[in-house]
Parts: sequence; C-alpha cells; structure tokens
Amino acid sequence: MTKKITLEDHLHEAQASFDAASNPRLVEIMRSALTHIYAFVEETKLTREEWAAGIEFLTAVGQKCDDVRQEFILLSDTLGVSMLVEMLNQMPSDVATDPTVFGPFHVPGAPELAMGSSIAPEGNNGEPLVFSGTVRDAKGAPLEGARLDVWQVAPNGLYDVQDPASPPMSYRGVFETGADGTFEIHATRPVDYEIPTDGPVGKMLRSTGRHAWRPAHTHFMVSCPGYKTLITHAFDADSPHLGRDAVFGVRESLIIDMNGGRATFNVVLDSLLPGVAP
Repeated sequence: MTKKITLEDHLHEAQASFDAASNPRLVEIMRSALTHIYAFVEETKLTREEWAAGIEFLTAVGQKCDDVRQEFILLSDTLGVSMLVEMLNQMPSDVATDPTVFGPFHVPGAPELAMGSSIAPEGNNGEPLVFSGTVRDAKGAPLEGARLDVWQVAPNGLYDVQDPASPPMSYRGVFETGADGTFEIHATRPVDYEIPTDGPVGKMLRSTGRHAWRPAHTHFMVSCPGYKTLITHAFDADSPHLGRDAVFGVRESLIIDMNGGRATFNVVLDSLLPGVAP
C-alpha cells in the first residue's frame, strides 16, 4: 500500500525546498515562517473560503499602497507586529529611553532647522508648544551632534502627506544638539487622531470591534554616531486614548505633561560599542 503523505511530511518537504538557497538567514526565516503558517492553518482548520478571503484581504492591502500610503505598515502597526519588532531590535537598557513604533508617515529629507526653530508653518491654528530636553548617553553625559528627526500631525489631525492643502514638509524638521546635548523645538501641541480607515485595515478594525484612535504624540528619531538610533514618541499626558492606542505603542515612560506651552522630554541613548556598560 502506498504511504500517504502526512501533514508533517508536507511541511518538511516544503521547508526542504529552501535548502539550496545561498543565504542562510533567508533559509532560517522561510523555514520558520512555514512552521508557523502551517500551524495556524492546522489550528484554525482554515476552510477554502476563509483562505480565499485572506488572500483577497492581503491583495486589497497591497492595492491600497502608493507613494505616500503604506497599508502594509498600517496592518503591521494595528496587529502589534511593528511594536514587537522595535522591542526586539532596540532592547533598551534600564536607563535608556523606550522605543515605540516608527509608523507609516515618516518622510526622509525633512528640512535641517536651527535649534529653537519651529516645525509648524506660519499661520497655523494650533496651540503653541515648545519641546526642550537633553540627549545623553546611559552614563548621563550629554551627547553633542545628536540628530533629532521630528514629525507630527497638524492640528486638523492629518499629516502633511495626507492633506492636499498642507505645504510639503509641514510639521517636520531635523535638529542637531550642541556641546551641551540640549535641544529646543517649537511646534504645536499634538492632537489625538484616527489612523486611516478608508482601506482594508480600517475594515478589519471595524469588523473586529476595534477603534482607530492614536493618542496625541510627537515622533522623535534620535541618532548619534556610536549609539543605537532611537525611534520613539512623546505622548500627551492629557490624551483620553493612552490606554487604548490602536497600534499598541504607548509606554508609561514616554507620557509627558504638555500643559502650559512647554514640555520636557529628555532622551537617553544606548551605546553601540561592545564592552561599554549602560
């Protein structure tokens, strides 16, 4: 009698198909991906109709992507995968600033601005806010030449790339600390906003009874030679959505007081150098 192929045999056959690849890391990732995908299909006893619906959903996610809209990042964010990647890759020391999600709205090439300049365009109707703080290493020494790439939503709850009426590069800027590691950045107080819901990710949120709100925050990407690049947010302590962030990015240490027109946000970077204790 001919031996029937088992589910395990089928998995091993598919995994073995990658063995001739020259990139061992690629082989590791593909084999592991198949292990978990096959386990998911078995565990849920996925039907043909459900499989087809999943393919249609992922196809729609891809079709929603364009030069400024990255629906796959939005999907990763809303499933908590983006935050997991940051947690695994950043692994901050006990004293370093916590990372959070990068998000889909960063734009490379933001203008280089002098310290104390504003990222808000003239004539905006937002509540003025000044961020100040110091970038230090894990031992407390100030870091000269640390670069802060900063971006946030406008007072209408939209990023410039979402709003045809917004001047390009609004609410974006790159700053560099001086010898004392301090910074001062003029902006407007960030507002709570909904992530885009007009695509398949929005449909997924609605069908699963989830909301699309993000608590008010300003993005910071802080880099300095010899140190881990930090991707993080400063969250407004008054936001009503801190406990239910649609992308699971809130960390208690990143919540700050933004009342009174000024907000203090100190940053600590971990060293990249081997043997340097945090």
